[in-house]
Amino acid sequence: MNTGLVSYRYASALMKFVTETGNGEKVYGQVLTLSNSLSAVPELRALIDNPTAVPDSRKFSLLESALGGEEMAEELSRFIRLVMKNRRTRILRFILYSFISQYREAHRIKVSRLITAVPAPELEERLASEVRRRHGDTVIFEHRVDPEIIGGFIFEIDGYRLDASTASQLKSVRRQFIEKNRRIV
Repeated sequence: MNTGLVSYRYASALMKFVTETGNGEKVYGQVLTLSNSLSAVPELRALIDNPTAVPDSRKFSLLESALGGEEMAEELSRFIRLVMKNRRTRILRFILYSFISQYREAHRIKVSRLITAVPAPELEERLASEVRRRHGDTVIFEHRVDPEIIGGFIFEIDGYRLDASTASQLKSVRRQFIEKNRRIV
């Protein structure tokens, strides 16, 4: 069985279903929550992936509770029951990842990473508005504070990396001095 192909097809079916019902945004948010829960809690992932660990009704209850008290959307509920009926719970996580990817592509949502030495919400907003202006895409930031970059920032989006950190500039200057000293000796 090709896990990638199967998960893509299931995710495409869910995408088409939520597009028809018009409840895509809510389902997308809940799929993100479920995906994060499955990634963060290895015990939950092990229970969901194991076909004999607990009955499907218990797995469904666990997935509902992973939403943090929010009622599961009808579309997502029906979809997860279909996945369980077809004995595909082992690849549920991959289906969720594929759905997230397809939803982001369809709604022009870009995920980017921003690393700064100190919290910088105004930089986030400036970069988001620049991406919106140039490409018309919405940007979701994974912002991380890393004091080791000393100052500046590192911005990554779609395989493009802009490293304007003080640490990388210092490394560059250091390399230049080393090269220059090698030529002198």
